[in-house]
Amino acid sequence: MVERSQKDVWRLAPWLMIALLLGNFVLMAFDAKVEGGERVIRAWTETVADFVQSPVTTVTASVSNYFSSIANLRSAQDENGELKKRVQELEVETQQKKALDAENERLRSLLKLKEQSKYNVLIARIIGRDPSAWFDSAIVNRGSLDGVRLNMPVVTDGGLVGRITAVSPLTSQVDLITRDKSGIGAVVGQIGESSALGVVTGTSKKELLEMKYVTGSTDVQLGQTVFTTGQDGIFPPGLKIGEIVNLVSGSATTPHQIEIQPASRLGSMQEVGILLYEPPDRGEFEQKLPNAVKKK
Repeated sequence: MVERSQKDVWRLAPWLMIALLLGNFVLMAFDAKVEGGERVIRAWTETVADFVQSPVTTVTASVSNYFSSIANLRSAQDENGELKKRVQELEVETQQKKALDAENERLRSLLKLKEQSKYNVLIARIIGRDPSAWFDSAIVNRGSLDGVRLNMPVVTDGGLVGRITAVSPLTSQVDLITRDKSGIGAVVGQIGESSALGVVTGTSKKELLEMKYVTGSTDVQLGQTVFTTGQDGIFPPGLKIGEIVNLVSGSATTPHQIEIQPASRLGSMQEVGILLYEPPDRGEFEQKLPNAVKKK
């Protein structure tokens, strides 16, 4: 063995003393206890660990909360999308129910008309309109196979709509009373009780009709109802055409200027009734003219 000199021993002595003190301190700390019986070294270890663990835990919790928030956001977005989809479905169902209720109401009205009418009524659905004629004609889903013939009147529960002007086996064309070429024998008031006879035609105002040739000396008032007379040989007498909404009174030499609001809602109708009506022979018809004077 190599013997150390006294000088080397003195050089190492401080370090040996420090090592002994540290060892003694560790032993004392290991045996020492704090209040409650817990060893001091364990308390110090927990303190150091807590000092290190606390920020780590905070960071970990923040990261975990961040990803949880993202997951919750995606879940909320998915749930929101499902709710929007359900709301849209409910809106569609509501609109469909309203449309079905409205259709049922219209059909009930037409069935009531069919029961009350003295003519056979064939219910038809409008399947098209002719834009080239400014919506003054329509196509219905009834044709010659259903018994439809030319010039048969078309009505709704409100009143007169028009007449059949073209027929195919499965469909027919209806010319509305608002067409400029239409000419309907009409009377202001009830047939047999009024002498205010004239002809109803369409006008440039698509929502109004004009009644011509009404003698200015006859009594005509706003709000009076206009009916068909049957004198045109197409429409049966007694069908409601509309009500007088504009009137410029005439005189003994000038006729009244009369504008009529159609009784039927021509712009929104979806179902109509076709009257399976054929006018009587002319000889028989002339004998039934209102206010006609019979020869003896």
